Amino acid sequence: MTPTGAAPSRRPRKNRPATRGAAVFGAVCLLVAAWLLLVGTPGALADERDFRAAVACPPGAQGTRGADCLRTAAAHIDRADEVQGRKTPTYWLYLTESDGTSSRTRLHGSPREAPLAEPGTKVEVTYWRSQIRYVDFSSTRLSTNADPRGDYRLLCSLGLGLAFYGTAFLWGWYWMSRRSPPTLRAYPWQAAVTTTGALLLTLLGAVAPWFTGSIQAAFRLVASGTVVVLIACLTAAVVLKRRQHGDDTIGLTPAVPIEEEVIGGRVLGSTPYADSGGGFLVVGPGYLASTPDPTGSAYRREVPDTLTPVRVRPPYTTDPADRPDYGGRALVLECEDNGEEVLVVTRNKHMPTILGALRHPRTDGPALP
Repeated sequence: MTPTGAAPSRRPRKNRPATRGAAVFGAVCLLVAAWLLLVGTPGALADERDFRAAVACPPGAQGTRGADCLRTAAAHIDRADEVQGRKTPTYWLYLTESDGTSSRTRLHGSPREAPLAEPGTKVEVTYWRSQIRYVDFSSTRLSTNADPRGDYRLLCSLGLGLAFYGTAFLWGWYWMSRRSPPTLRAYPWQAAVTTTGALLLTLLGAVAPWFTGSIQAAFRLVASGTVVVLIACLTAAVVLKRRQHGDDTIGLTPAVPIEEEVIGGRVLGSTPYADSGGGFLVVGPGYLASTPDPTGSAYRREVPDTLTPVRVRPPYTTDPADRPDYGGRALVLECEDNGEEVLVVTRNKHMPTILGALRHPRTDGPALP
């Protein structure tokens, strides 16, 4: 199993500028979310209600373009230009109305699909508040991009997503500044649970308006999902707190390498064999060396027999600034060499191989180049 030993006394570093930056960013997100949910979304819903309640303009008001009534005009298609570079196909439809007025509107789809938008095709366009809201072909009606129905979804989606995202940053600032216990871990479990829950709620808030038929249904879905996520996070917090209580030494079974291989990793410390940023380790039975060469064939710095493994642990905030992270999958092997601390850092999947190489009886290792 992994050798264990007492960890050196350290004090976790405080990063107050980062926590203040998180608080500012979270506050900005919440302000934007408040505007979207309290101003933008109600405005879009009001436009949708007005449009749904609109009736055809009386004969005397047919020429009033900005009216709240629905004004219909006969027109023919001049041309249709597809919009390039978009995942969702759209096209501009250029029209000439019966009174000679030229206009254009944007439709979803392709002009080559039914109904065909060919030059000369006769259509009817319906205006509401000076914009074309839908186009009637001989066989079907197509809503334009100016149709206000459903416009609230984008605003509500952004508002809910930013609200949860900003709340997560503010909670992180509060927890780090006021509530967090002293910890050396670079990735404490509290941060992992909070981040996971915040991302799930942000995703839920962002998609809820698109998968429901009304804003009321969207908020009910978000409320139900929030309860589920909070219960899951509280359960995970209880389990992780019990599991990580006390010593954070990680128990691993050494795996002796059968032959020499090159893996990602670094040897950090003030000893002569500590690497200078190479990023690779050569491991074999009883052999460990650092190298900047991805093939491991040159510039090796072999560790001596005096290097003694102490314990495997997660990354600490007190580790050297150039410690590799490997996307949060790094493990650190604390070692001692004649009273000096040496750290061997690699991916979690490679750490058993490092332990096996150091604990295996030493053989005649490859000669240093």
